[in-house]
Amino acid sequence: MFAGVGAAGDGRQAVELARRLRPDVCLFDIRMPVVDGIEATRTLAGPGVTDPLAVVVITTFDLDEYVYAALRAGAKGFLLKDSGPALLAQAVHAAANGEALIAPAVTARLLHAFAGSAPPATPAQPVEPLTDREEQVLAAVAAGCTNSEVAARLHITLSTVKTHITSLMNKLGVRNRVEIAIWAYETDRIRRGDARR
Repeated sequence: MFAGVGAAGDGRQAVELARRLRPDVCLFDIRMPVVDGIEATRTLAGPGVTDPLAVVVITTFDLDEYVYAALRAGAKGFLLKDSGPALLAQAVHAAANGEALIAPAVTARLLHAFAGSAPPATPAQPVEPLTDREEQVLAAVAAGCTNSEVAARLHITLSTVKTHITSLMNKLGVRNRVEIAIWAYETDRIRRGDARR
């Protein structure tokens, strides 16, 4: 269970408070006064940050440019404010565990946009072939499933899901779940209609 440790009136105060209190997860709105959520995320979790904090970005504005900017800035999660408390709790827990969670509808749209604009370059093949189970986990991750949803879908334990995701990242040479999903699209293992299954 997580407890709130601080609240700030603007983005600059949020960054200062987060640096001082070092919470497990920071929740930022895209549009905060003084310093917006993207810049606050970049400051606390972006490339080059020595000891990054986990950040989940929440917004009412369902715009792809915000999703891309938040992920590039280092966010571990991206949710819409109407996602509901259950998905928010999942995103916070995922971020605290070093995982990423993006609202499923946003994930599917993001991947479809990527698949439609991706250059025809051949993606790198895995160092070792994927097992049948890793292929199943790959498909579920590309569909935007959380670890718990993957476990339920495949009737395996949560720790087994985490083991498979770590193995996928190592085999594919990627850093996170979004890159796993993008690789699935690049290699045609997942096609446009499949992400919503």
